[in-house]
Amino acid sequence: MDFALILVIATFVTGVVWLLDGLTFARQRRLAAASGEPVAEPVVVEYSKSFFPILLIVLVLRSFVFEPFRIPSGSMMPTLLTGDFIFVNKFSYGLRLPVLNTKIVDTGQAQRGDVVVFRYPSDPSMNYIKRVVGLPGDVVEYSVTDKTLTINGELMPLSIQDDYPDQSFTDIAIETLGSVEHEVLLRRHESKEGGTYRVPEGHYFMMGDNRDNSQDSRYDDVGFVPEENFVGKAEIIWMNWRSFSEGGPRWGRIGDSID
Repeated sequence: MDFALILVIATFVTGVVWLLDGLTFARQRRLAAASGEPVAEPVVVEYSKSFFPILLIVLVLRSFVFEPFRIPSGSMMPTLLTGDFIFVNKFSYGLRLPVLNTKIVDTGQAQRGDVVVFRYPSDPSMNYIKRVVGLPGDVVEYSVTDKTLTINGELMPLSIQDDYPDQSFTDIAIETLGSVEHEVLLRRHESKEGGTYRVPEGHYFMMGDNRDNSQDSRYDDVGFVPEENFVGKAEIIWMNWRSFSEGGPRWGRIGDSID
């Protein structure tokens, strides 16, 4: 279900109904009321007048300011956990028309280390969230031996910290990408896809922070992500919800910024 399309259609229809009524039928009702024969406002007009302002505000906020998303998997652990609800900044990389995704105002470019929601290249109806590792023109190398990143010949600092408490045989490490310092998970005795990748112009190389459990730009079905597929920059966690059988909500995550 394309919620953006449904929202656009609903806003358009209610706005047109309200406008047409105001230009034509409302005047006729006023004239009838003045002659002593009041005519009730049609239900469809009443509902349109009530819902149009609300739909318009939601459309503008969702399209150009912030959009909520839910994290369905653990590919961005430990930065994001399953059950996190996040706000995504829609104007970080340019204002785009809803549904058409055409950029109308350029407000900036993604930076290395940003956590970004993007439309899955092979199925744009799906949204993915990963971290920007390679910028257009970069040469990115990921070593499956020591699980380090090299970008344009420069090794990105990686420091093992401790065992990750929620997963066996998993280390938590601190990785530095330019000016961004963030945590990653590394599975011992397990390695996923690696290699050398040259990022085309207008594209980005994306990776999950859960390095050995992330379907990202290392795999052909994701590959390099075009800039026009970017939805926005993940900014803040506004809720975490798990079923009570899984331990219930993590209240302490509410309000955490996403780095």
